[in-house]
Amino acid sequence: MKREILHTSDGSTTIYLIDWDEHYHSKHGAIQEAYHVFIKNGLAQVSLDEFSILEIGFGTGLNAFITFLEAQKSSKIIDYVGVEAYPVEISEIKQLNYVSELNANEFQSIFDEMHHISWEEKNQISTNFSLTKRKQFFHNIDDENTFDLIYFDAFGARVQPELWTEEVFEKMYKALKINGILVTYAAKGSVRRALQKVGFNVERLQGPPGKREMLRGVK
Repeated sequence: MKREILHTSDGSTTIYLIDWDEHYHSKHGAIQEAYHVFIKNGLAQVSLDEFSILEIGFGTGLNAFITFLEAQKSSKIIDYVGVEAYPVEISEIKQLNYVSELNANEFQSIFDEMHHISWEEKNQISTNFSLTKRKQFFHNIDDENTFDLIYFDAFGARVQPELWTEEVFEKMYKALKINGILVTYAAKGSVRRALQKVGFNVERLQGPPGKREMLRGVK
């Protein structure tokens, strides 16, 4: 599949899948979207001092890196698990400008480490942030009562509808602890109904730049 590195509206980069006409992050602002959806409406809603996060679609590592940066501002201890079936090539990672756009040059080595560490193993990135990358198809996830927060950042339902089904969200529901939160940029009615069908209490929230709404579900 043909791929290009593109700049989004906030100056940060994303990967564009030409054949699918699909972006890894919003063309209206990759960093803005990540902060709005996953930090403001996800991470910031967790009051625990120690908790675990499951990311569905590790991709470029942007969400993991921003979460790491947020962890450094507090004493919170985060155990982060990123699931990705098709890892991004290191040659593409080197073309992304997240570190400079986030004014986080002192953590360039951390961003690099996130992409070079071994898969299927828990890696201690800092004193309060650990990262496990799992090369896995989403429908094979079988964790139960494990995570406090899920970043659901799969490719859109237009190109991969099989990732937005009741079957997949049932696995997400089981993977979360009671009162656990799932956040996603998606806002389609079919996604909302699928989340509700498997047991989530779902709310529509204001979306990131370029998108009217997003969804958050609580177990």
